Amino acid sequence: MKSLIVTIILAISIGWAVTHGMFIPQDHKAPVVSKQSKTVTTGETVQLEFPSAKYPETAQHIKEAIAAGKSPVCTINREGADHNRELSLKGVPTKKGKDRDEWPMAMCSEGGEGADIKYISPKDNRGAGSWVGHKLDEYKDGTKVEFIVK
Repeated sequence: MKSLIVTIILAISIGWAVTHGMFIPQDHKAPVVSKQSKTVTTGETVQLEFPSAKYPETAQHIKEAIAAGKSPVCTINREGADHNRELSLKGVPTKKGKDRDEWPMAMCSEGGEGADIKYISPKDNRGAGSWVGHKLDEYKDGTKVEFIVK
């Protein structure tokens, strides 16, 4: 009787762990959806749905930059952000009441020299930067993130 109870408890525990993504075979490539953010992980790439309604100027800039040939994928490289920002904004003058938005972002390995720059409102730019930083906080440097702007 005791071994039957242990077996039942074990079966319930394994069932719970499988349904909650605790046991995924190493070769399994099905998307894993984060409930805390609108991110989907497929293999090595995280897909991030960018909220264009919340940050319309930044969203428009991302769309335009991607349409012009910039990559929709960002490889997280937080340590290189300051250097990338320096390179991407070199020679781009500041404008009163505007921020210089970069795509790819400075925190991306793809950012830096040659990034697309657009003047947008500080509220939109800084809000979007904060939002992205928060959503990607759980991911390590080297993670590839595909931005989906709808």
